Amino acid sequence: MSQSIRDNLKRLLAPRHLAFVGGRSMARALKRCAEGGYQGQLWLVNPQHDSIDGVPCVRSVAELPCGPDAVFIATNRELTLTCVAELAAKGAGGAICYASGFAETGAEGQALQQQLIEAAGSMALLGPNCYGLLDYLHSSALWPVAHGGKAVEKGVAILTQSGNFAYNLSMSDRSLPVAYMASVGNQGQIGIAELMEALLDEPRVTAIGLHLEGLKNVPGFARAAHKALEKGIPIIALKTGVSQIGAELALSHTSSLSGSDALYDSLFRRLGVIRVSGPVSFAETLKAAACGNLPKGGSLIALACSGGDAGLIADYAERNQLSLPKLDAGQVAELAQVLPGYANLVNPLDFTTAIWGDGPALERMLDSALRTEADAAMLVLDYPAEFTGERKECDLLLELYCAALKRHGKTGFVTSAFPELLPASARERLHGHGIAALQGVEDGLAAWGRIAAYQVNRQALLARGESALEPLCPQALEGDSQLLNEWDSKKALQAFGLPIPAGRLSSPEKAVGDAQAVGYPLVLKAVSAQLPHKTEAGAVALNLRDADALGRALEQMRGRIADYAPGVAFDQVLLEPMAEAPLAELIVGIKRENDFALALVIGAGGVLVELLKDSTSLLLPTTEGAIRAALLGLRSATLLQGFRGRPAADLDALVAAIRAVADYACENANQLLELDVNPLMVGPRGSTAVDALIRLGKA
Repeated sequence: MSQSIRDNLKRLLAPRHLAFVGGRSMARALKRCAEGGYQGQLWLVNPQHDSIDGVPCVRSVAELPCGPDAVFIATNRELTLTCVAELAAKGAGGAICYASGFAETGAEGQALQQQLIEAAGSMALLGPNCYGLLDYLHSSALWPVAHGGKAVEKGVAILTQSGNFAYNLSMSDRSLPVAYMASVGNQGQIGIAELMEALLDEPRVTAIGLHLEGLKNVPGFARAAHKALEKGIPIIALKTGVSQIGAELALSHTSSLSGSDALYDSLFRRLGVIRVSGPVSFAETLKAAACGNLPKGGSLIALACSGGDAGLIADYAERNQLSLPKLDAGQVAELAQVLPGYANLVNPLDFTTAIWGDGPALERMLDSALRTEADAAMLVLDYPAEFTGERKECDLLLELYCAALKRHGKTGFVTSAFPELLPASARERLHGHGIAALQGVEDGLAAWGRIAAYQVNRQALLARGESALEPLCPQALEGDSQLLNEWDSKKALQAFGLPIPAGRLSSPEKAVGDAQAVGYPLVLKAVSAQLPHKTEAGAVALNLRDADALGRALEQMRGRIADYAPGVAFDQVLLEPMAEAPLAELIVGIKRENDFALALVIGAGGVLVELLKDSTSLLLPTTEGAIRAALLGLRSATLLQGFRGRPAADLDALVAAIRAVADYACENANQLLELDVNPLMVGPRGSTAVDALIRLGKA
């Protein structure tokens, strides 16, 4: 994104004047802006009318007094092209292109979209095929229909690939403070990455929510997400379109371990992006971050006036890795003076209904409970129906809780057991105090747990340094590919520091003589790029103890290969010393996802690779710290740490061996299609790659 487009995007996001190009629906959109409190100049552009529904019209873009900062274009696609060119010539800041019929329709539409981008020049362009931009910081609604939001002083920015999702979220009864809501459409010029980058320069944006099917600009997204991580602005992602790539088309085991969605998980993990599973968790997690008062960690002092609610808190806190530190003796003594004898003085605290509506007693209880080292406080509060006349006691507790949090300098939130029992009036009051109003104790604690984990994780990610590295984004390769045989694959990786056995390349005729130099017991393997899976072809013989055993193995192997693959020549063999039993066997591989990432996949290897599916992926380039963390995150990591009295693995050597594979991949990113090291034998004094496969394309 050029500097001039970036500057114009900032005009679009903080517009001093707005123009709407179109008919009656645009007259209504303009009126909604005026009624919603927009303070700048407003124009309606229509060549056929003097006014529409009482809104005066400007006959053409050329007749506007200046280039508007922001424009909504609601015309057909051909007129949209003309209008964009005229606005660019007029010096407009940015435009929303509502029309469809562009790249989403095929090659002809793609060509039109390219013309549209060229016509825009340095003007910022959102869309086409785009619902628009709601800006509640400036009451600017570049939007074709009604919306449910309202002006805010600060809040979250939501970027979505679905206009309907944005519309529904704006109408939801969640009191989510939204600063911006953008539907990105086809992302012809400005996409999710570019919007994130610009929004992170607005200090009133407290978190960013992404609803997406996929990313078009992974390096740009990574740069923006790293910037967010540095600033401490959480990014919450709801990604749809989960799919597993068919592994049967690939030669390597690595592809079966890591489908495209797993690589999104890897990207999000690397950058501290919080991934959620649905619209409710999306909204509630954004609410937990919306006020900008994030907890330092995951410990809570929890308050409820019901033993049942306290039990729910305990269960859901544990499920979401939130701790509930014990009350100290002083707190217990003070609370015993305020609460009845039957109150259970523990955390979570059921302060009972005995002091319900008693302001001084509630205040004493709150002061005792909040005098704690816990990172945050929570209160479960369910409002009864309005007709009961019993809401005033809830309002009293809410006010006292807000005041006590401020008095004690505590971060906190309120949630209800049932989502609908925290009414809008209470939610708005809480948000006015900078306190998250979460709906439903299960969803609320899950949301708070995600934000607390983000805070704990953020510094570790920044220290690891991986988030600052721009991911490689390989392009598709044309033409045939070349599979390297095991020997060539190993030697290529050895040049980057991967330890391999002290073997010897030989032939069936010379093998018995060459075996003396290698030493018995040894392993015999056929060497051929046409036999990528040697075990199935009968092309591996283990633990050969003497020349006679080697001679018999050579004859048997010749016959098996002739049966399995009659056209494959048996002319090269590899002799290697028989490896000692390892502490663990790993697979280390590379997966290429065109236009997305080159990924390092680490998992449980050997014959169990398909069975266990215990793997993790790191996008390249990566760091040794990230490799170490990935290893220790495997389910089978206990095998590396001295399981049942066995020695621990040499982790430094193991990390270095895996780093060698990563370095080879980065150096050959423009042609590497697949890579497997399986197994990588892990021992207490180093690691050794006993098999390897590399497939290269034409760069």
